[in-house]
Amino acid sequence: TATLEVRMVDDSPEAYAQLAQGNVPFGDERYFDREGNAVLVKRRVILTGENLNDAQPGFDQQTQEPTVNLSLDNKGARIFKDVTRANVGKRMAIILFEKGKGEVVTAPVIRQEIGGGRVQISGRMTTVEATDTALLLRAGSLAAPMEIVEERLIGPSLGADNIQAGFKSTLYGFAIVALFMMAYYSVFGVVSATCLLCNVMCLIALLSMLQATLTLPGIAAIALTLGMAVDSNVLINERVREELREGRTPQLAISEGYDAAFNTIIDSNLTSLIAGVALLIFGSGPVRGFAVVHCLGITTSIFTSVTVSRSLINLIYGRVKKLTHIRVGQAWDPHGKDRTAKHYTKK
Repeated sequence: TATLEVRMVDDSPEAYAQLAQGNVPFGDERYFDREGNAVLVKRRVILTGENLNDAQPGFDQQTQEPTVNLSLDNKGARIFKDVTRANVGKRMAIILFEKGKGEVVTAPVIRQEIGGGRVQISGRMTTVEATDTALLLRAGSLAAPMEIVEERLIGPSLGADNIQAGFKSTLYGFAIVALFMMAYYSVFGVVSATCLLCNVMCLIALLSMLQATLTLPGIAAIALTLGMAVDSNVLINERVREELREGRTPQLAISEGYDAAFNTIIDSNLTSLIAGVALLIFGSGPVRGFAVVHCLGITTSIFTSVTVSRSLINLIYGRVKKLTHIRVGQAWDPHGKDRTAKHYTKK
């Protein structure tokens, strides 16, 4: 953006005589207004954009002419009062600098002493010119210049395409993970895939209850939630396999497998929840949107991975009076001994 400076105009005949000869008087600088006319201003800066609080277009209450109304801070109000009292009848220029080039936005005549930090600029302006001038002055009120490196305009169609692509990527990822779990863990994999689906449904239900808007960061958080939920189900399944390798009966392997994995699941999800809460507190904008979905996703992940998963396993195997085998995939023995076979089939 631009920076703003307020200086006094040098309208003396001697100054313009030197300007007509092609020389800029000592202590002056030459700038051009928006109409291309040369304006000589003093080098001494009276006010800068740091002293400008606001600039709004308006109308004069007596003449109904378009005006620009400025609001100065306390320091600027004191300086402006002293300068206007000492320079009644003279012109004051407001210069806008952008990329090292200055342009005189307006150069009104000081009609009287102006105090209170309220300044009105008027005279031969249209409503459009007053609005443009106010906009330029607000743009120049920043203390430091900013150079635009890259600028992009994103329309609603492009935003919709991005959201649709995010939904598709999440859906494809869910399908691939579910197929892998079912192929690798058999019945326990089907239960894990069902838990993933319940996890997504619970998360969307919570977001709907909170009337939250699902954005691209939110979709990314859902994808991360699915990954964490899969990790919890893998921990459970592997713990059950490990209990079978140790020679436990199927009922005992299920019970101890879930109990042993519970603490690990809570620890891993708790650390992720702490990070999500930190993002929620210290983040802003899209970061907070991601954090909200992330924290809710951790809650639903713990619920579905432990409660829903165990309920489904109990529903499948709990009705069997004499459980002789469970289908949790191949319980691989790293020592090359298949010590789980006797627990898959009862002799």
